[in-house]
Amino acid sequence: MKNKKICKIANENSKIILITGGARSGKSSFAEKLAADLSNKIAYIATAIPFDEGMKDRIKKHRESRPRSWTTFEIYKDIYKHIEKISQEHDTILLDCVTILVTNLMFDNHEIDWDVITRKKIDEIEKEIKEQVELLIKIVRDIKLNCILVTNELGMGIVPENRLSRIFRDIAGRINQFIASKADEVYFTVSGIPVKIK
Repeated sequence: MKNKKICKIANENSKIILITGGARSGKSSFAEKLAADLSNKIAYIATAIPFDEGMKDRIKKHRESRPRSWTTFEIYKDIYKHIEKISQEHDTILLDCVTILVTNLMFDNHEIDWDVITRKKIDEIEKEIKEQVELLIKIVRDIKLNCILVTNELGMGIVPENRLSRIFRDIAGRINQFIASKADEVYFTVSGIPVKIK
């Protein structure tokens, strides 16, 4: 009951929607269209960190392509802590993307040699990431917000050659599975065409 009082814009028919697909498959464009169809009170959560000029330019272009009425929040850590405040003026969240979120959390405060990392440490890192995602989903459900999450489908190519890439693929894949299991709808985008798979 507490969360309902905090949230000014609750939606009894709220949904969690996962959109997955390969690079340049049209998943972000579809997610933005879906969000616009659901609401005009949209909070866009960007998880990318502008680490070089190319990424800065990409983020800038994405920001310029979004409607001016959308509010952008650049967050990748403890997103769940910001949701109550975001819900004061928004009823729909679009998070783009889960894959970059996982990447940033994997490397956040971890001075690790990924070639010799133990299985125990890998499991600890994955557990921390899953907890962050789980808390996000829980509060979105409690407050009754629409939440669209964009992610990359990583497991359809060859097995990566180096250990770090294999660890990343495995963690990201399991996080995708977890979100899909909790989502009301899941779409797989192929060549700009969204296919509903759940």
